[in-house]
Amino acid sequence: MSRFTKLFLVAFLATPVAFTQTPQREIAITFDDLPGSHTPAMTAQEVTDMTTRLVGTLKQQQIPVVGFVNEAWLYSHTGEVDARIAALNQWLDAGFELGNHTFSHPSLNKVGAKEFEESIIRGETVTRILQAKHNMKMRYFRNPFLDVGRDLQTRREVEAFLINRGYRLAPITMDPRDWAFAGIYDEAKKRGDTALQQKIAAAYLAFADAVFAQDEKFSRDLLGYEPRQIILMHGNNLEADHGAELLDLLRKRGYKFSTLAAALEDNAYSLPNTYVGEHGAGWLEQWAISQGKFPPPDPEFPPEMEKLRHSMPSPSAPPSPVL
Repeated sequence: MSRFTKLFLVAFLATPVAFTQTPQREIAITFDDLPGSHTPAMTAQEVTDMTTRLVGTLKQQQIPVVGFVNEAWLYSHTGEVDARIAALNQWLDAGFELGNHTFSHPSLNKVGAKEFEESIIRGETVTRILQAKHNMKMRYFRNPFLDVGRDLQTRREVEAFLINRGYRLAPITMDPRDWAFAGIYDEAKKRGDTALQQKIAAAYLAFADAVFAQDEKFSRDLLGYEPRQIILMHGNNLEADHGAELLDLLRKRGYKFSTLAAALEDNAYSLPNTYVGEHGAGWLEQWAISQGKFPPPDPEFPPEMEKLRHSMPSPSAPPSPVL
């Protein structure tokens, strides 16, 4: 061996090697506002078609899922209740689990504990029956808007109420804000503008990637490691058409798909959480604020998409349920 070769080997072995292997990560997939976040503005057939595509993708890829239901959406159109319940039942037939998201999606910060608790009870009527037929029980609850109350007493009162009814609170740590893209995507779909649909979907996926990167770093900075994450998604046409691409994006970032039950076993979800405030927040932000720390700012929402949101009519606001 030449002297040059020996010196090269010594230098090589002494130099730290930067490995680029993707870390092993886990994430639980959850969907809010079932049977669909724009259900009140959709016909029963549109809800059924959207659900069939979305559930089909998730089942084909064997992704564990918990979906959170707003039962008021079942009654938003006269004569369509059975069809909307059938769309909801598709999730259970596929082997997925359903949770409670209140009856009509009120904010705890606006209606107070008593009215909120009444909406919880009213929001489980149909879902409990459907789950019982599949030998399942109601286990999870998620606050609409992620609002947990303006004061700690209200938060703790509602949490105790949920525990007494057999629920576990379902937090989220990642929110790619699909709801902010879904309205303009629906409008483009209604117009048959496939080019714009693709543009919106690409912007959503790029923004989601930025959110994931930030929340991974935020997790490490705050907790010293990346816990099993829980992502917030919604039942809508954007996810029905492009959810598979989002799942691929998560895989590329090293994620394996976990059940919500397994994710909640992570020690992070037992951390003290005293967050209250005017606005809802994910659990990373809540943990940080509980520790007296400032969460990082969100990634910039795509300006072109924001402009579209203000210029293009989105689906109409949910009407009062027809009861």
